[in-house]
Amino acid sequence: MRAPVLAANWKMNHGPREAESFARDFLAGWHTVPSGVEVVVIPPFVDLAAAQAAFAGRPISIGGQNCHWESIGAFTGEISAEMLAASGCSYVLVAHSERRQYFGETEESARKRILAAHRAGLKAILCVGETLEQRDRGEMEKVLVSQLEGGFLGLGEGDVAGLVLAYEPVWAIGTGRNATPQQAQDAHAFLRGWLKGRFGPRYAEATRIQYGGSVKPENARELLGQPDIDGALVGGASLKAASFLKIVQAASRP
Repeated sequence: MRAPVLAANWKMNHGPREAESFARDFLAGWHTVPSGVEVVVIPPFVDLAAAQAAFAGRPISIGGQNCHWESIGAFTGEISAEMLAASGCSYVLVAHSERRQYFGETEESARKRILAAHRAGLKAILCVGETLEQRDRGEMEKVLVSQLEGGFLGLGEGDVAGLVLAYEPVWAIGTGRNATPQQAQDAHAFLRGWLKGRFGPRYAEATRIQYGGSVKPENARELLGQPDIDGALVGGASLKAASFLKIVQAASRP
């Protein structure tokens, strides 16, 4: 059975002091976290050291929100996958919808970041999803295929070992709207089917696919109860420890 992975993406929120406060409050409820659930905290880069120290000794992974595809170089403002790994990160987000929308992320750059993460020993969380206009035109599957084919172009199974997919319908991020559990399940099943055709059934069945799109305590249990949804990439609801803890608790499986 795939272990659910719950990731808190703080985006451009919280500083080191808030990271320490979050960790303290979250760990106070650690005894309520279901067994077999993986928790990942993805703070801004300036919080990485504080988060590592605050969660030390607990089985909580830390991730970066982005990485450059080169290891070193004259890339002012960037951070390499190797730097993230040296900072104690285990995961890195790739091609989040906000990176695509505001910073020109493409399928080609996503693929290069996946390879960089693999090279550095990090697990990539590759984000895919359609806009409201694309969904209304009935293009969800077309968009997902384009993002997957471009992101995985030329990559073998070894290059994407341990990779996590995150389905984030863009129309449901920060809007208060979210896909119904059935809509989310349908998209996840489609993604798993594509992985099966590309890499084979063993890889497809082992790969975890998160849902990201206005996940909150009120809808988490029903979303996470779907057979092909293996966790959540949580934005706004992960900024408060109590809220994120409730979502993590909802990931318990029989």
